[in-house]
Amino acid sequence: MQSVVIAKRTKLSRRDFIVGSAAVAGGGLALGMNVPFGIRPAQAQGAATEVNIWVAIKPDDTCVIRVARSEMGQGTLTGLAQLVAEELECDWNKVTTEGITPARNLASKRAWGEMGTGGSRGIRTSEDYVRRGGAAARVMLLQAAAEQWNVPAGDLAVSDGVITHAASKRSIRYGEIAAAAAKLTPPDPKSIKLKDPKSWKIAGQPLKRLDTADKLDGSKVFAIDLKLPGMLNAAIKDCPVFGGKLKSYDESKIAGMPGVKKVVRVKDTAVAVVADTWWRARKALDALPIVWDEGPNASQSSATIAGMLQDGLNASATNGDRRNGDAPKAIAEAATKIEAVYATPFLAHACMEVMNCTVKLSADRAEAWVPTQNLEASLAALSETSGIPLDKCEVHRIDLGGGFGRRGGTQDFVHQAVEIAKAFPDVPVKLIWSREEDQAHDFYRPISQCKLSAGLDAGGNLVGLHVRVSGQSINAMLNPKGILDGKDMRQLQGYSATPGDAQLGYSVPNLLIEYAMRNTHVPVGPWRGVNTNQNGVYMECFMDEVAKAAGKDPLEFRRALMKDFPKHLAVLNAAAEKGDWGKPLPAGVHRGIAQFMGYGSYSAATAEVSVSAQGKLKIHRMVLALNCGHAVNPGQIAAQVEGSVAYGLSATLYGEMPVENGRMTSLNFDSYEILRLAEMPKVETVVVPTYDFWGGVGEPTICVVAPAVLNAIFAATGKPVRSLPLKNVKLT
Repeated sequence: MQSVVIAKRTKLSRRDFIVGSAAVAGGGLALGMNVPFGIRPAQAQGAATEVNIWVAIKPDDTCVIRVARSEMGQGTLTGLAQLVAEELECDWNKVTTEGITPARNLASKRAWGEMGTGGSRGIRTSEDYVRRGGAAARVMLLQAAAEQWNVPAGDLAVSDGVITHAASKRSIRYGEIAAAAAKLTPPDPKSIKLKDPKSWKIAGQPLKRLDTADKLDGSKVFAIDLKLPGMLNAAIKDCPVFGGKLKSYDESKIAGMPGVKKVVRVKDTAVAVVADTWWRARKALDALPIVWDEGPNASQSSATIAGMLQDGLNASATNGDRRNGDAPKAIAEAATKIEAVYATPFLAHACMEVMNCTVKLSADRAEAWVPTQNLEASLAALSETSGIPLDKCEVHRIDLGGGFGRRGGTQDFVHQAVEIAKAFPDVPVKLIWSREEDQAHDFYRPISQCKLSAGLDAGGNLVGLHVRVSGQSINAMLNPKGILDGKDMRQLQGYSATPGDAQLGYSVPNLLIEYAMRNTHVPVGPWRGVNTNQNGVYMECFMDEVAKAAGKDPLEFRRALMKDFPKHLAVLNAAAEKGDWGKPLPAGVHRGIAQFMGYGSYSAATAEVSVSAQGKLKIHRMVLALNCGHAVNPGQIAAQVEGSVAYGLSATLYGEMPVENGRMTSLNFDSYEILRLAEMPKVETVVVPTYDFWGGVGEPTICVVAPAVLNAIFAATGKPVRSLPLKNVKLT
């Protein structure tokens, strides 16, 4: 048996698995794994024959491709299937997919690798071994046909799942030879030469997604829709102030309410009501007298938090920095000095499907049905809280009604559901958060402020740049090991000096970038695009302010700083060209531009906006350019870019989670507004792949949406916008 060794560690204790599954970096996992392509396959699974762990083939030539990642609307399922099918050389019209459960993966010594889906890593971190899985299956099918015909495998060709031998004019379908192929020893995956992406016929094409039909006809069952025999339903309330506790409740007040089965205390902070229907559970919970011990954090507010962040802008100690030259000195001696302070708020994920989890516990078995971005983290949470060994636990995969980083490593809703289910052995219990609970107990995008200073010489050239970010740390809450030597560089995402994930695309002779950690009582976590969104606003909006002070066009000012960054410059030029930069616009319409890097991909955008005399903003058009290296499905890339615009504009126009008396106050969509259909601009996507790296798609372009729009507003009004959301800003 041969294997591709991704990491040496293969034996996982229950504790190691739980600890590893909770180690989150941008919504993903940090776990050692082996990917044994030579795992002895089952000879049949229903009507399908398993050729290897990635591919099972039915007699009618249907190719079942196994996928380990979560699908939440981003299209990863289809993209991974395209990569496998490309190397398999099957008929795409006969491709379907099958999701792998974490228990099955664990029992197979994690043959499918880690199962986290976050940080725009669903395809880019698994593309190599899934392609090799498809290629290995193809080699086995060809070898089986060669042995049956007694001819060299090299004399055979395959297309659309049909193997042919030109000399004898024989042919055989995959469905006819799959059983024989499954008996062969899989090839060493290291020996397989993968296709040049420029020759792709299935991958690289804008093929239709495989997961839309049941969504369109309403037959799809999300976790929130799940119904099981004898199932009970739970509603929950946690202390509205983070860090507070549940003091008491009077269960007698709801004892006679219809359908109520029990009131369950959930650890030290929450209480749940279990009933025969969720609505009855919710109504009883609303009627339940609850006394909270809100603790000292009840005195916190948006104002006190803002004051703490402002202190960080001027503090002497920092928790991360990047420097070259002497920026403070260069700025002090510059002919022209520019300074600005920007601010961005807490943001909620606001998934369409609120947090929920169904759990059934027996004496020696635990099952959960979870909409999760991290199946292994959900399995770990189920085992840890139930006390049932991992090999006796299972998490049933269900597509998500939105994730955006919320359903990654934290798994708080899974822990709660398991605690509640303990009170009802052998009975499935479905916990559903209300929308208000979902908004009140998120892991929010971190709040931050940023002070920027720049110096220009007499010729308008940038000679010094000083950036100081003051804000909350995700690592401090979710991944303390990510803070090295007291420094957390994660919060400076997008400002890196090194190529790779999130490099700053400007050359400045004197540069100082600092991070001052200022943690609040509010929990924070990855939010689609994470820190590139805030840092993109700070850098790109300030670049426009500096360009104006220099008396230069914003595009040309950037180009002069980007000569050492050809990929950054290429997407900037692509967005500018497609966005008609420099060409006349209708009266009252103005353009803005921005570029930034995140998740291994290069992004740029132009925006066209108008601002009426009354200060009403209209965003007419956005053009976004993306270089993600290899483009697996250009149509889906465009869809992700359009989704990024909608998500990014919702945050730009409306998004904020204020804090009052220690608690979040925007608890539903009446106050936490999202973009309306009529507000969505025309979006054009330019994909500029360079075929030399693998970058992300789902998150990178969000970071240029807000700054492009804000810079267009700056062009329209002459006044820079330095705080979000725009609903709080008077534009005239």
